[in-house]
Amino acid sequence: IAGKKIPSNPTPLSAPQEQQVRDLYYKNVREKCAEEIKAFAACAAGRTITMVWACRAQKLAMNSCMVQHQGQEELDKARAEWFRLAGERRREKEERERRVEEAKKKHQEWWNLDEHGRLQGKRAE
Repeated sequence: IAGKKIPSNPTPLSAPQEQQVRDLYYKNVREKCAEEIKAFAACAAGRTITMVWACRAQKLAMNSCMVQHQGQEELDKARAEWFRLAGERRREKEERERRVEEAKKKHQEWWNLDEHGRLQGKRAE
């Protein structure tokens, strides 16, 4: 494929994971063009149809900045960032599951329930 750079991390991701990568990618591009976006938003504030003519320069500056910072290289950076954050997401998920299990255990102890969720000790009425 002439002119196309092969991604540095060709690991296939599921559709939701790819969406997370794209979200990171767009967030990074928006961060790099924050000034241009802010200038366009300030110009467009309070305008309707006239925004098309009045804010043409700001819109072109914003779009050219975003096009300049979009590309396969930036997408690869976002994918690498996603993989770097994967361990953190896994730890957060494990911690959340641990807290849920702890809460279930406390609930069972409080209500004197067995492992099936049935009342034990006293006869259920």
